[in-house]
Amino acid sequence: MINVKVLARIGAEKYYTEVTAGKNRIFTDEPVAQGGQNKGLNPFELLAASLATCTAATLRMYIDRKGWHVPEIDVEVDMHNYPQSKNTIFMRKISYAQAVLEGDQLERLHHIADACPIHKILQGNMEINTVFIEGKS
Repeated sequence: MINVKVLARIGAEKYYTEVTAGKNRIFTDEPVAQGGQNKGLNPFELLAASLATCTAATLRMYIDRKGWHVPEIDVEVDMHNYPQSKNTIFMRKISYAQAVLEGDQLERLHHIADACPIHKILQGNMEINTVFIEGKS
């Protein structure tokens, strides 16, 4: 089981949000066209970034364990969300820069990319439970 706790705090500055997870912090925002100031990733970009970064890290771990010479891995994710049909399509493009990989290595890496934990979460069953807390004491 993996347990993650994240706090998102937004003040009066429209849509600029501080996100804290343990000792780490990032900032998110909305694009100017949505009333934000574009000072950080928007929530959709953050979701796509989760898939991209998890895929890259999973591939790096496997490649390093195998001792293959792959100096750089690029993972680009295009996310297309269709709210009316409640469908979302992630297009993931993976490249290994100048690395020379053979067919069986590439086939294995394709399998490993799909083993990324975020990929598994996005394809699995999800449940969102919400508790509203009235005021702070």
